[in-house]
Amino acid sequence: MKVLKAYPPGHVRTPYYIRGHTGTIERLCGAFPNPEELAQMRNGLPAQPLYRVRFSQQSVWPDYRGSASDVLEVEIFQHWLEPA
Repeated sequence: MKVLKAYPPGHVRTPYYIRGHTGTIERLCGAFPNPEELAQMRNGLPAQPLYRVRFSQQSVWPDYRGSASDVLEVEIFQHWLEPA
């Protein structure tokens, strides 16, 4: 899956550095109220699926000098993901 490369105003839970990168869904963590909506004093419903997505460290940081097998896992809500 690819993380949307979007920069909306307001409270956003998707890290800036991971936007636009492609990763692999490691697992579904469950469904939770949308924190971006909760921050606006809304109820956050319907609950949104939250996924743990795995990224190669080298794909996120081109100058990364660690092992090629090193990964980064980030929990990302479904509305931030699109097919790669």
